[in-house]
Amino acid sequence: MANDFAKQLETLQPQLLRFARTQLRNEAWAEDAVSETVVAALEKPQSFAGQSQLKTWLVGILKHKVIDQLRRHKREATVLTSDDSEDLDDLLFAPDGHWREMPADWGNPDDVLRQRQFVDVMQTCLDKLPPTQARVFLAREWLELSSDEVCKELTITTTNLWVLLHRARLRLRECLQAGWFDAHPAAPATAR
Repeated sequence: MANDFAKQLETLQPQLLRFARTQLRNEAWAEDAVSETVVAALEKPQSFAGQSQLKTWLVGILKHKVIDQLRRHKREATVLTSDDSEDLDDLLFAPDGHWREMPADWGNPDDVLRQRQFVDVMQTCLDKLPPTQARVFLAREWLELSSDEVCKELTITTTNLWVLLHRARLRLRECLQAGWFDAHPAAPATAR
């Protein structure tokens, strides 16, 4: 039984490492976070009650390990790139603030999240984000850190945080629209 558990952990390591790399943008830190996650899981396999998927349980542990890595290395400066300052508002919004082109109906988000292909497309879109935007987005939305914590960890201002989040969300929307929703249109709602 313990051998099966270890094999399952080994199978999931690449997915965990991909997430950690995206969030930390540092190979060594990502590997450390994943290693710490695996060690924690192997030390207390009884903590996995089977009420969720093993991957979900491991990601929960990994979230804390990523936060630990960010705190450990918080003194390192966040480097903004030219992509972080690109403003997409004029492309997507009319001067009156309305969408130039209404976004397509994305269907029921819960149904979409259950689809493995969507998760792969989402990861690809996250990988395409400029590094700082990806870190800010994942820290705020996935790790659920408060705005103050994200600003402190990445040594950025609150204003910069909201600008980076806004730009990340716009880029993700554009990428998901092209990579998923245009290719997988939502089925029309049926009357009951």
